Amino acid sequence: MTIIETAERMLPQGLRIRLAPLLRKLQPMLTGTDETARAQRMALTAFVIRIFSAGIAFLSQIIQARLMGEFEYGIFAFVWVLVIVFGNLSCLGFHTVVIRFLPHYRERDETAELRGLNWTARVFAMLSASILATIGFAVLRFAGETLEAYWFLPVFLGLFTLPMIALGDVLDGTARANGWTVTALSPTYIIRPLLILILMVLAVAAGEPRSAVTAMTAALAATYLTTLFQFIRLTIRLRRVVGRGSLRFEFIPWLRFAFPVFVVDGIGFLLTNSDVVVVGFYLPPDQVAIYYAAAKTIVLVQFVYFSVKAAAAPRFSSIIARGDHQALAAFSHQAARWSFWPALAVGAAALAVGKLLLSLFGPAFTAGYPLMFILFAGILAKALVGPGEVLLNMSGHQKLCVGLYAIVLIANVTLNVVLVPRFDLVGAASATAIAMMIEAVLLHIAVRHTFGITLFALKRTPSHTHKEGGTRA
Repeated sequence: MTIIETAERMLPQGLRIRLAPLLRKLQPMLTGTDETARAQRMALTAFVIRIFSAGIAFLSQIIQARLMGEFEYGIFAFVWVLVIVFGNLSCLGFHTVVIRFLPHYRERDETAELRGLNWTARVFAMLSASILATIGFAVLRFAGETLEAYWFLPVFLGLFTLPMIALGDVLDGTARANGWTVTALSPTYIIRPLLILILMVLAVAAGEPRSAVTAMTAALAATYLTTLFQFIRLTIRLRRVVGRGSLRFEFIPWLRFAFPVFVVDGIGFLLTNSDVVVVGFYLPPDQVAIYYAAAKTIVLVQFVYFSVKAAAAPRFSSIIARGDHQALAAFSHQAARWSFWPALAVGAAALAVGKLLLSLFGPAFTAGYPLMFILFAGILAKALVGPGEVLLNMSGHQKLCVGLYAIVLIANVTLNVVLVPRFDLVGAASATAIAMMIEAVLLHIAVRHTFGITLFALKRTPSHTHKEGGTRA
């Protein structure tokens, strides 16, 4: 009995009749064995996990804001954003390298190279994160007097967290490259936020201060526990697939791919979080807290894009390996539509209840409601072109991505620096939205010029105009 038939039997008869057309449309996606169906299931699984994660994170943020108050919560939010950004950058692009090369090695049955890449990615991430943390400790030691006292301990704890953030991102990429969506996403997006919340509540119940230091201590412990659990779980699962054996290293191709990806991912992370960082530099922690709450409330819309991106990267890699330009054009257009329409629906729903949701953080947080509309405009513009940067990266056009995102980052930082001091939080939201619109336009132009593909969600049929060499890896 199929999944759809089981679902139909569980529904009341009236509802079953109304939903029958939709359920029939879903059946190929849920039960199909072709690559499109598998990619759709990966996107749906990733989206469900991120929705569930959003609920956990949102509840956690509300409880933390209520426990700590705006000022301490603002400190924690700012430091945690920095930890996530620099932890991801510490991967040196290898969390994407595994997504790019593992499907190729698997299709060619090159298990020695596969094992070598897995080992290299983990070691590089841990070493680079440890070096970065050491540099951070030195900066705190010799320049800590220039910081306000309330920043010192949270930053100190955050530096200890960096290696596990980096390792977790590499493990995430390894699981995604193998199509293990739940294994990839559940530790970072479900287990870790739950542990942070639980440990924070237990610490406060035990009499610890309701402060950013307590919150960062909970985050550090939760990150180590989660990453080590994921490491053991993924290592066992990989050994079942590829077994034990020799390692073979292809450092030059990996590094040639990794460096531009590192730059692109770094720029992307800075684009995503530069508004919070700039607000933290120019405005007091309570304003950081209001902005962070508004951004995290509307960020549910971006989970749609993340889910499509998680599913699209391995599929792009496989299609490019076959050199099928027509399939590449068709899937690119599908990915754009998967990004835009759910984002529109989710965003509209989030805005409808946005003020109520912000009030749960505390009365002062409703001041961030207008920011949600501004941020949504930028998110929707980006969703129109789907994961264009993933297509460029997976096809070997990393350098083009570097150039595009360098332009976007310069525009983003410049806009933030100009607008935040003059317009405070509205300036930060506007700068971020405009930067995302610039990003969407540049990606659209780049994909059209490189592949002859019109990447636009509202276009009815994709363009199949072939450009020689466009899909060369």
